[in-house]
Amino acid sequence: MTTSEHGNVDFQSDGTKRDIEENETSPLLQNEILQTRTKGASFASSVFNLMNAIMGSGILGLAYAIASTGIVSFCILLLLVASLAAYSIHLLLKLCDQTGINSYEDLGGQALKKPGKILVGITILIQNIGAMSSYLFILKSELPATINSLLSPDEPGDAWYQDGQMLLILVTLCVVLPLAMLPKIGFLGYASSLSFFFMLYFAIVVVIKKWSIPCPLPSNMTMPPGTYQISNSSDSDCTPNFFIISSKSAYAIPTMAFSFLCHTAVLPIYCELDQPTKKRMQNVANVGISLSFLVYMLSALFGYLTFYAHVNSELLMNYDAYMPRDIMVITVRLAILLAVLLTVPLIHFPARKAVNMLLFGGRPFSWVIHVLETLTLVGVVLLLAILVPDIRNVFGVVGSTTSTCLLFVFPAVFYLKLGDQPVGSPESLGAAALLVFGLIVGVLSLFVIIVTWVQNP
Repeated sequence: MTTSEHGNVDFQSDGTKRDIEENETSPLLQNEILQTRTKGASFASSVFNLMNAIMGSGILGLAYAIASTGIVSFCILLLLVASLAAYSIHLLLKLCDQTGINSYEDLGGQALKKPGKILVGITILIQNIGAMSSYLFILKSELPATINSLLSPDEPGDAWYQDGQMLLILVTLCVVLPLAMLPKIGFLGYASSLSFFFMLYFAIVVVIKKWSIPCPLPSNMTMPPGTYQISNSSDSDCTPNFFIISSKSAYAIPTMAFSFLCHTAVLPIYCELDQPTKKRMQNVANVGISLSFLVYMLSALFGYLTFYAHVNSELLMNYDAYMPRDIMVITVRLAILLAVLLTVPLIHFPARKAVNMLLFGGRPFSWVIHVLETLTLVGVVLLLAILVPDIRNVFGVVGSTTSTCLLFVFPAVFYLKLGDQPVGSPESLGAAALLVFGLIVGVLSLFVIIVTWVQNP
């Protein structure tokens, strides 16, 4: 299994474990948690690894992206982002073959010397902090709903165990922090490989429940905070919108970029592939991205067609509000929570390694530094999850900055610096176009998001 929105975690077939003490000073993106040695991974297992890298918490925000852009606009944008993700992987694979480098930060060092390596390390650190924050936000919003679904309907709703922030703090201190503190957490990687199947199950439930929830929604239904509202819409508005342009549309592409980011895992998967050729790995990427695109599209489209103008920025909250005691909703909620609990410590690992690289270089493993880094990172992420009022802010800010850099900007810059094609070649022009697109989307989206915050504090 490999995760990238969550960090970078790689698994190969013979199950050999390596101590994290040995890995603390190894390259940031070369098989951090578990690493095995075999002749090579099969095509199918490599596709599965890449899909694990792609799919994560972003799936919960894509229905909101449809509500803020319209169905046709969303389909075009999602296809564009998926296609550009495949193209940027093509550039990375060419550079890997040309330079022999198989880690993202080393490509940054090769292209831009030490500042490039530091820049990539900072970007990966911020990306992983954002990913962890998004998962802890899910814990904050879903834990109370899960507990309420298991309690009697007559139970008062103001008990401490129904307070999302209190539950988040307790779970972080009692579960996430101890697991993040472990020097060997390889076993979590095998368990977290289930997260992909949990996301697939979530998509299936969304499709099924489309026909279980009426439209219009009951007038006495209390919709959760963060619900998208379209001007002049009403509860009886069950007509899908095909094109929408508003300030909230600025969250769409960053959320998509956040959802398709897998580039920090591509090169290690390439190195592990049986008969590793660029064409074979590109086919792995194309199949993995296409299947992920299909799952994303189904869950987002049917989620939107269920709630229309009332889609929440975190889709599960809509089902919590309408059918909190439905058995399928309860099981998918428990599955997502389990995936979160097992994945956050794994996301934490490459984030901590990024801090090591940035602050301590190649310094040998130290328990003092290990503990201090773990406490600091977990504290920062917990604080962000508590203070951020809406998960779309995480997707928007992280997606428009670090995700855009890792997905579009860095691969283009690295290729323009290191590529063996002349400046006027189609490959170089494509890389330049990718760079311009990434910069425009990132800067424009971030600007609109900040303006939206200022206007609606």
